[in-house]
Amino acid sequence: QVQLVESGGGLVQAGGSLRLSCATSRDTFSSYTLGWFRQAPGKEREFVAAIGWSGGSTYYADSVKGRCTISRDNVKNTMYLRLNSLKPEDTAVYYCAADRVATATMASRRPPYWGTGTQVTVSS
Repeated sequence: QVQLVESGGGLVQAGGSLRLSCATSRDTFSSYTLGWFRQAPGKEREFVAAIGWSGGSTYYADSVKGRCTISRDNVKNTMYLRLNSLKPEDTAVYYCAADRVATATMASRRPPYWGTGTQVTVSS
C-alpha cells in the first residue's frame, strides 16, 4: 500500500519561501515517480512538479517554473518542494502524489495515490 505524508505547510508572507516534505516508504520511494499538486479554494487540483524515481528527471508547471525546486532524499525516503518568491495566488492545499509514469505524464493524468495535503497560505 502506498502511503504519502506531507508536512511543512503554513502561513508565509508574499515574497517568502517554504519547503514542503513528503515522506513515504522505501519501496514507494524507489519505484514511483513522485509529484506535487495543489488545489486552491473553488478551483480544480493542478499539477505543480514531479520527480522521477531515480531523481534524474524533473518536470514543472509553467506557473511555478523558476520559483520552485523539487528534490528527493534517498536516505530519508522523502521528497521536497521548495517554493520561492511566493505569491498570494500560490495559496492552496498542496498534495503529494505517486504514480508509475514519466514525470511529464504525471502532469496530464490523475495519479492513483495521494497524501492528505498540507495547507500553504501566502499573505499579501
